[in-house]
Amino acid sequence: MTTQTQKWLITGASGGLGLMLAKQVLANGHQLVATTRNPSSMADLLAQYPNQLTTEALDISNIDDIKAFASKHQAFDVIVNNAGGAIIGAMEEMSDADIEQQLSLNLLAPIHLTRAFLPAMRAQKSGTLVYVTSIGGRTSFAGGSMYHTAKFGLEGFAETLAQEIAEFGIRTLIIEPGSIKSNFLGNTRWTQKSEAYQGSMVHKMRDYIEQSGEESISGDPVLMANVIYGLTQEAHPPLRTALGVDAFAVLEGAYQKHLNELQAQKEVALSVAIAGKTGFTG
Repeated sequence: MTTQTQKWLITGASGGLGLMLAKQVLANGHQLVATTRNPSSMADLLAQYPNQLTTEALDISNIDDIKAFASKHQAFDVIVNNAGGAIIGAMEEMSDADIEQQLSLNLLAPIHLTRAFLPAMRAQKSGTLVYVTSIGGRTSFAGGSMYHTAKFGLEGFAETLAQEIAEFGIRTLIIEPGSIKSNFLGNTRWTQKSEAYQGSMVHKMRDYIEQSGEESISGDPVLMANVIYGLTQEAHPPLRTALGVDAFAVLEGAYQKHLNELQAQKEVALSVAIAGKTGFTG
């Protein structure tokens, strides 16, 4: 584990996992720029670490704001793309604005933030990029179509990016949490229920989350933050890390199901091949 002081950036740092990670970073003596929609919410932490912590309001959905922020801060050693949020409801119940917001916040914002700081990381030949996705970036649940679209996309982006930038000494981490004990319901938006989906799987899932979702949450944000911080200090961390009993169980089940389905299709897959050709198998 490194003892060198690092400069960190954490988006969505005012609550939940972001806040716990911010506290871990500061406790280990690093410099931190924490962005949030409401910097005043971090006043107590700022008072505790006045020489290490800088808080800023940043609309990560605005490309111009990201560029201005990057020109001000120049470079970071560790960037944690943590900000995000879900809109739950049937896909047909979502407005055009809902769709744009979900893709902008959960997918495009991390991409543009990465693009803003990647040149500096390449120049210094070091750095760590962390993408907090979700188990919802590898498997899906009814009612979260746009959230899953964005998180699946972010996983693909980060996995591809990792291959492109490893040779420059830059590490990429994908963190896939399950449920986290935080203000989950307070940060979740809901569509206007429609008659067409009354009694459907979507509405049943939504009702469950609204009525008893908080009781089922199992992830400790402090323990998760400890693990994430530790991963950033490793020389060769894994690309993906699932965090939570639900994350492990759901992903294990999904991977096994997908593998079983793929293996059952082997004969069909091979039947369409041109004789003697192996295709793009890497």
